[in-house]
Amino acid sequence: MIEAAQLQTMSESEVRALALQMIERIERDGRAITWRDAKIEKLTFEMAQLKRLKFGVKSEQLDADQKTLFDETVDADMAAIEAELAELKAASAPQDTKPASVPKRAALPENLPRVERHHEPESTSCPCGCELKRIGQDVSEKLDYTPGVFTVERHIRGKWACVKCQTLIQAPVPAEVIDKGIPTAGLLAHVLVAKHSDHLPLYRQEAIFGRAGLAIPRSTLATWVGVCGVRLQPLADALKRHVLACQVAHADETPVAMLSPGDGKTHRAYLWAYAAGVFEPLKAVVYDFQPSRSGEHARKFLGDWKGSLVCDDYSGYKACFAAGITEAGCMAHARRKFMELHLSNKSAIAHTALELIGQLYGIEREVKDSTADERRRRRQEESAPIAAKLHEWLRVQRQKVPDGSATAKAIDYSLKRWSALTCSAILCRICIIFSQSALLFSTE
Repeated sequence: MIEAAQLQTMSESEVRALALQMIERIERDGRAITWRDAKIEKLTFEMAQLKRLKFGVKSEQLDADQKTLFDETVDADMAAIEAELAELKAASAPQDTKPASVPKRAALPENLPRVERHHEPESTSCPCGCELKRIGQDVSEKLDYTPGVFTVERHIRGKWACVKCQTLIQAPVPAEVIDKGIPTAGLLAHVLVAKHSDHLPLYRQEAIFGRAGLAIPRSTLATWVGVCGVRLQPLADALKRHVLACQVAHADETPVAMLSPGDGKTHRAYLWAYAAGVFEPLKAVVYDFQPSRSGEHARKFLGDWKGSLVCDDYSGYKACFAAGITEAGCMAHARRKFMELHLSNKSAIAHTALELIGQLYGIEREVKDSTADERRRRRQEESAPIAAKLHEWLRVQRQKVPDGSATAKAIDYSLKRWSALTCSAILCRICIIFSQSALLFSTE
């Protein structure tokens, strides 16, 4: 704050500049408050909707297993929203506001083994020159888990005080994923991996933990999952920024069954996957869960990005290409059409197509560790003639096969997407783009 005496010593231009700065700051703070209030209102509404879904159901329409899975998802979502609301409200609340009281947590069972971790100050010398004396300690307990065995970490933080100047020194509290929570990062990682990678629902994990000596309620596990989702969001955002900073990205979508509340039925949702280019040093993949296969989801995710997108022939991406994104076809998808044809009836046409595509693959294997300039040169000198030969051969063969046949469909796929498969560059360079990473999550 500027004191009145300081204002009197400032020139008129300095006062005007200071006033402009304060106006800009007020406007900036106003926009931040407006955004925060809108976010709080949105999250509050979503929380009310989730509570209505969980507690307001009048008729039971799900079987026991489905309802358990549904309740776990709702609990996790509610915990995530509560964590976000707490952070937003903490940022907007006055600094002198006392935190709301929370119920005390039950002590961890005494029969579990304890592992003590001591935290002491780096130096026990007081700034006044005296040696500090240990006057006590604070002990907090975190629940950890080794598959099949629970252990308790005892964090003991010694208190050191100077008798002369009444100085108190203590090591800071180690940062935790869940503030003041009992689970360690290892236990949380185990729960997340078991749920999302090993496909173990929380009610099954509850039973597994019970056999290990401590049955953690599934509602508690769901809360942990929800809070971890909020904590991991910055990592997901960073991965998305990395993918959208690449000149080349891969995209594909995979159907997943999603339980719809109310009617007790499942419908098809989609997990959209976006991967960094195959030659990027960081092999990042970002998954975007959406309730449908609408191309609007891809347009929303990619935003203003204007690179080359490697994808299949799904029409949902067409609007992205109309907005300025370069379409780069996946040669693996074109090759798969001929591979299926060859496996089904040993087609001679499919065999020749596979041989020519295999020559292109061979060049890509040879240049995969080369520099970008070397890859470009090899593709111009070696890949371009093979691609031109393949294109002309496909056009000739298409005239010989009847419409509607499997061979015609395989050839039409490549001819229709030839510009995307060869992805002509600005200087008329032909660059065959192979999507090795796209094969990891492709479903077509």
